[in-house]
Amino acid sequence: MAFPMYFWLLLVAALVISSIGFKNYVWFISLGYGFSIAGEGLLMLILFGKSLSIGTVICCVLFILYGLRLGGYLAIREMKSSSYKKNMTGEIKEGSTVPFGVKIAIWVTCALLYATQVSAVFYRLHNGAGTNVWTFIGAAVMLFGVTFESIADLQKNAAKKINPKRFVDTGLYRIVRCPNYLGEMLFWTGVVLSGIGGVTSVGQWIVVAIGYIGIIFVMFSGARRLEIRQNKNYGTDPEYQHYVKTVPILLPLIPLYSVEKHKWLVA
Repeated sequence: MAFPMYFWLLLVAALVISSIGFKNYVWFISLGYGFSIAGEGLLMLILFGKSLSIGTVICCVLFILYGLRLGGYLAIREMKSSSYKKNMTGEIKEGSTVPFGVKIAIWVTCALLYATQVSAVFYRLHNGAGTNVWTFIGAAVMLFGVTFESIADLQKNAAKKINPKRFVDTGLYRIVRCPNYLGEMLFWTGVVLSGIGGVTSVGQWIVVAIGYIGIIFVMFSGARRLEIRQNKNYGTDPEYQHYVKTVPILLPLIPLYSVEKHKWLVA
């Protein structure tokens, strides 16, 4: 499967930006993730400046907004939230215990994932497909997803300020227990939709599918980690037990209430 030259530039951009993870191991998949997506969106605007259409500009700008919002939110949480750092202690390996070769492998794998995640828009640009109705549909879903995710984060922060020791079950958290992850999945579903009619070969769709399946897997893995942590913190609370038995963990209207036992969901 051959990749166009500009795709390799996207990969290089993701490698450079996500290399921040060598300073703090978890940043490969947090700050490095958000800022890599923003960087790739900006790079596509630069690389394809002469062939951009309204729809592709919107999609690239949404990548930038999405990445800056996520990266900025995670950076603020890392710097200011002592409770977050305490909760994450022991959940994610300390960077000092991870062999350098493993760090290299994770760095490259993450960068490849970030490049494939934006590939539906990239291939539309590369193929000179312009804008069709699917571009706008995809962009609308992307906008809805990032808005949904942002509201979920704001609602969680507000609830934790009122009662930091209680789980959050208000607002969007009445729909699913991980609405921020749901918003993320909606965003990337929109990206895939935006590629319909612009991604023109089986090989290109395979690349798009790799990115989409990869991020969906990561979201379910994140939901599992969160469930395990919350069960540890709130497991004896009757209100929490009622909450987890009546509100789906990630997908609304689908009675999937737990993924804790799915040990293959490791990211």
